[in-house]
Amino acid sequence: MERLHTLIDSPYGPLTLVATDGVLSGLYMTDQRHRPAQETFGDRDPAPFGEVTSQLAAYFAGELKEFDLPLRLDGTPFQRTVWDELRRIPYGETRTYGELAEILGKPGASRAVGLANGKNPIGVIVPCHRVVGANGSLTGYGGGLERKQRLLAFEGGAAGGAEDAFLF
Repeated sequence: MERLHTLIDSPYGPLTLVATDGVLSGLYMTDQRHRPAQETFGDRDPAPFGEVTSQLAAYFAGELKEFDLPLRLDGTPFQRTVWDELRRIPYGETRTYGELAEILGKPGASRAVGLANGKNPIGVIVPCHRVVGANGSLTGYGGGLERKQRLLAFEGGAAGGAEDAFLF
């Protein structure tokens, strides 16, 4: 198992991209909760991240609304089910933890959905920022509530120029 990583800039701060055997397995923000230790990311090498970088640039430029990338989502079967469902939330829309639990056929599992959501290893691309509290409030986001608010505003058309800060 070969792990490599690279760093890119974004409107939300530096992003660490991690690939396992050439497939994206992590996208982490600075100071992100549940961020693995740096030494687990492998050597620094931008080679496997060309398409990921290109699609992220298009997303932050407002030109891409749905990512089309192979992903390696390592987690429990329940976590992977939640992460798969996150990818079905359309750009610019939100779901509540309870709604996701209902969709998964586990109406009493909103807390478990929240825990799985928080451990999402590929932020932004697997859009855990699109999940909100039952009353629409911004609750828990591994990258911080300010980033969550900014991502939701960006997808809602109120980016405030954040896309101009995306540099490669």
